[in-house]
Amino acid sequence: MPHIAMSPELAPGTPGLFQYRPETGRPLGELAEVLLRNPHSLSRGDRELIAAYVSVLNHCKFCSSTHSEVSAAQINGGRALVDKVIDDLDSAPISAKLKALITIAGATTRGGHEVTDSMVDAARQAGATDTEIHDTVLIAAAFCMFNRYCDGLAAIVPDDPAAYVGMAQMIINDGYRMCATGH
Repeated sequence: MPHIAMSPELAPGTPGLFQYRPETGRPLGELAEVLLRNPHSLSRGDRELIAAYVSVLNHCKFCSSTHSEVSAAQINGGRALVDKVIDDLDSAPISAKLKALITIAGATTRGGHEVTDSMVDAARQAGATDTEIHDTVLIAAAFCMFNRYCDGLAAIVPDDPAAYVGMAQMIINDGYRMCATGH
């Protein structure tokens, strides 16, 4: 049961919280849109994978389930690859650059000072740009906030894994701006 009174017509998870308070939900939805969907040197699937990885570390069922599905639908290797990255990053069959960036995201999740010069150097040596490093840290920091927002208010989340596949398709088709409006 949510910690605040919410209409049952609102979407589950963070989109419902965005709809509950649209004046804060709109800029949060816009932030997610810019970080995860705008043109970028990292694919949408890779950025969603970073969001999913952080959400798993934070034990946020809604965000980890949703962003795992969004990533899986947009990367070669699909759900099996997402699960492999989450279960064992070191042996996951992804680029050295993406591994280095996800390592930075994991460190950011523990705390900003956990990101070390050696992690950043490894990412650069693997081909990461300053913008990719910047945006990885920002995605991780934003998802720490989104995870705590969702779980801190005990947002209603679906139990059925199939619900997340449907939400992922809505996000892929319509983006994150719709999360704040419900349209």
